[in-house]
Amino acid sequence: MKTSTSSGAAKQLDCPSLRGERELIGRVRPRQRGFTITEMMVTAALGLMVIAGSLMGHMAGLRMSQLTSTKLGGNDDARQAIGRLVQDIRAAKMVKVGNGDASGFTSCGPTQEQKGNAIQIYPTTSTNVFVRYFKHTDNRLRRMTNGSAGALVLASFITNNAVFTAENYKGIVSTNNDNNRVIGLTMQFYQIQYPVITIGTNQLYDFYQVRTRVTRRTLE
Repeated sequence: MKTSTSSGAAKQLDCPSLRGERELIGRVRPRQRGFTITEMMVTAALGLMVIAGSLMGHMAGLRMSQLTSTKLGGNDDARQAIGRLVQDIRAAKMVKVGNGDASGFTSCGPTQEQKGNAIQIYPTTSTNVFVRYFKHTDNRLRRMTNGSAGALVLASFITNNAVFTAENYKGIVSTNNDNNRVIGLTMQFYQIQYPVITIGTNQLYDFYQVRTRVTRRTLE
């Protein structure tokens, strides 16, 4: 009887359920370590620095694109005006500087400074055939020919009134009608048309000017 009882107790202690519990207790997973507040703050700061750098690069690219587009817009106006003017002056027989509009033209006197808002170009010896450039009261540079119904707009938003000058070879404004004088064109803009950009203090451009000088191809 004693032997039987002892054997039964041994079997009870060695049951499978108890062995499973002991194995589970022995295989408890180690505790997982998370991020500290300092690590999270450093990571967030680095992420913000990357984002800020990307935004600054993007803004710089946009500004450069705007500067380029405005320069191209201003150059388009200047190129159109200068191209036609150079072509007309170089083929001219006679050029007069003065003041005028679509209705008339008055040249500067022989002892006056040769500058004004208009220029009249004669392609032949006849004074009845001419090409006139003038800055209108609407601040636009226009071109017209004798007998034309209207004037073609070449440039806009011009601030200076003395657009045209007759100069000597040193760039000094003449006071006479020398045959070898040089015709100067100066346009100062307060706004660029395409795209529309205002010029002045705290703008993209504080000052925007286009200037060129041209003379007749044949001096007689």
